[in-house]
Amino acid sequence: MEIRKSTYEDIENIMIIINQAKQYFIDKEIFQWSKKYPNNDTIKNDIDKNTSFVVIDNNKIVATFSLIIGEDSCYKNIYEGRWLTNNIYGTIHRLAIDNSYKRKGIGNIIIQYSENYCLNNNVNSLRIDTHKLNIPMTKLIEKNNFTYCGIIKTEYSSNRIAYEKILK
Repeated sequence: MEIRKSTYEDIENIMIIINQAKQYFIDKEIFQWSKKYPNNDTIKNDIDKNTSFVVIDNNKIVATFSLIIGEDSCYKNIYEGRWLTNNIYGTIHRLAIDNSYKRKGIGNIIIQYSENYCLNNNVNSLRIDTHKLNIPMTKLIEKNNFTYCGIIKTEYSSNRIAYEKILK
């Protein structure tokens, strides 16, 4: 498997995976994403900012995520807890895996890649958040030794459980 930065040519395949995740959330009554978010413009914006990545297996895009270095406005305020650090950090957003590739360790590969990417850019902390009902993501986060830090609010004022990991 290979991880690389996304291009505009990848958007259609990225959106197939994003839409699979949206349908999963609808089916499970998890209000993490909406019918309108994330969308093509969200992914184009990530590509323009150089923060969109894809995971490739046998020339097929099988997962997508955004990895952002620097302050995330949603993480400015945290409730019922506190962050582990106050330094610059990386954040994983919009992680989605093709349905036929789930439970094959790709989430772990993405997190390991993100950790190495941060360390290679002199960033010693990685943050991530999810909806409290998104059990598969919560398990992935906790399995990868993130520490629960509290509750953050998205730009749409939805609560998310937030985690941070100090990288070494």
